[in-house]
Amino acid sequence: MVSAIRFWFKAFGLTENDMLTELAHLVFTDDGGFDRFLEDTNTLWLLHYNLTNYGIASIYRLLFLEYQREHKEFDRESLQQFIKRKCSVPEQKNVYNENTVKKDINVLLQTYVAPTSLKSLEDFSALLIALNLIRSNSTENKGISYNFNEISSDAVAPEIILYSLIDIKGEDNTVSFDKLKELSLIFCMPLTELIEAIRRIEAKGRYSIHYTDNSGIKNVQFTRTLNKYDVLRDYYQAI
Repeated sequence: MVSAIRFWFKAFGLTENDMLTELAHLVFTDDGGFDRFLEDTNTLWLLHYNLTNYGIASIYRLLFLEYQREHKEFDRESLQQFIKRKCSVPEQKNVYNENTVKKDINVLLQTYVAPTSLKSLEDFSALLIALNLIRSNSTENKGISYNFNEISSDAVAPEIILYSLIDIKGEDNTVSFDKLKELSLIFCMPLTELIEAIRRIEAKGRYSIHYTDNSGIKNVQFTRTLNKYDVLRDYYQAI
């Protein structure tokens, strides 16, 4: 149990080397944390972004960033086969364990997919089902399948989008078009919707970012250094 808690804290970006990160202190600590009880949906978006982008729990990144590029619908078996292919690295042995991956897929689906039965209220307490990113479908012929649900730009606070832009660009002053496509997959947001969200941030004129589309080259330029945690403070202090 302790090792599992340690793993998920790291996967959500709340610990590093078993020490609380600045994000954990900012949001969850008793002495001034802005959303200690996870009452704000945008805190869930933060956790989802970290979980998917950092890849500590690797199948989450595989599902949202790689599998979703080619498939908008899937079932457990097709996802498991996809992961198996990704783990087929000639120079590494024993990377793939079928039972372990099957359990990991179950946990992933329980985390994101709202239950269709009222048998257990505990099933409705899964951390990220409120984001409505994955839906289940059931038919007599095909059984249970799942599809990614497209999210509109107004479902995520602009500051959360800006936080992710700052984080994903690293030390660069530019977020490339490839990185923008990654963010659109992470948030299950059509690229046009993500660009619309970025334009709204730009229109505020506060954060010195600019979306450019010159001769088909699309990217986001930062004209000054921004601290992603200051952006989060702006968001939480305003609500």
